[in-house]
Amino acid sequence: MGGASLSARPRVPLWDTTRFIAITLVVIGHAIQRLIADSDAALVVYLFIYAFHMPLFALISGYFSKPGPPTERRMQRVITDIVIPYLIFETVWTAVQAIVEGNWTLNPTRPSWTLWFLLALGIFRLVLPYLALVRWPLLWAVLISVGVGYFDNVGATFSLARALGILPFFVLGWKLHEWGLIDRWRVATPPTVLVRTAAVVALAAWLAVLIAFIDLWRAIELRYWFFYDESYTGLGVDDWWASLVRLALIGLAVLLSAAVLVLVPRRPVAITPLGQATMYVYLLHSFVLYPIRESGVIGGEDRSDWPWLVGMILFAIAVTTLLSTRPVRRVFRPIVEPRPRWLFRPDLDARTGPLLIQPSRTDPTGSRRDRLD
Repeated sequence: MGGASLSARPRVPLWDTTRFIAITLVVIGHAIQRLIADSDAALVVYLFIYAFHMPLFALISGYFSKPGPPTERRMQRVITDIVIPYLIFETVWTAVQAIVEGNWTLNPTRPSWTLWFLLALGIFRLVLPYLALVRWPLLWAVLISVGVGYFDNVGATFSLARALGILPFFVLGWKLHEWGLIDRWRVATPPTVLVRTAAVVALAAWLAVLIAFIDLWRAIELRYWFFYDESYTGLGVDDWWASLVRLALIGLAVLLSAAVLVLVPRRPVAITPLGQATMYVYLLHSFVLYPIRESGVIGGEDRSDWPWLVGMILFAIAVTTLLSTRPVRRVFRPIVEPRPRWLFRPDLDARTGPLLIQPSRTDPTGSRRDRLD
């Protein structure tokens, strides 16, 4: 009954298309990271992407989140959709690094590479019901984000600093849904020419600022500000106004995310169905890029010119597309969408419904998946 009503609910192509664009930007950013030390062009692309790609992901995840108290069914899904995949992939990463680097240190409290966002989604689910109880939850989320930067002891453990840093975007997404602003803006219909022109101008202006002042951005290591994982002192700023920089970057990320949403096609396009597999791409792409990054194939002054940058961007797009396909999802579904029935009490099915018989119809970001079988 629940599955039928869920499948009957019409999909809005905008969200699937945006998810695919966002995850493609994630893969591109990771793919070109080795080039930025010696290439201004690569650094421009990197900073352009990192200014908004994870905030956009968090915003979309928040839009599809529910703030109510956690039910048994929701708590089960936190375990099956977030905790268990995190433990599986963290263990795999530990094994990979032990083989390649000779460093065997299994520490689930310190997420490897991309796994921090999976933990952040879990933290967001825990925090949202409490924020929903207070007045001005978005304001509190912003204060938490800018305030956490003053504390050096909030760091990489469970990616807490990073999760709290991007919390405002998740809460903003939830509030946009609650306010009904997306529906009022008739999200399913194309924006006016004026609105789309303003979006293009905003993105072009950010690109122009990056190009014009790239030496400054490199000197002050602006890219680290976009990670939201360091205290202001760790970023080299001891002044009281450091929080204003983060506040400005939050505003920039919201502006750029809005510009992207305005420009995304409203009707289905070729990449729209691939937007259902963002968690597969997010969890698997690092295993494709890791050998390339660590082997020295890219990077260095002789491998940082335009052909290398363009080549890595095209390669990242190809990797994203491949990892979004149904065959990949079929093969890796047991570890991305595990269903360990043995872990839960047998009486839960009677109370919450047969949650674990089939993989979840939604991923941790709220994206609805089509069935594979």
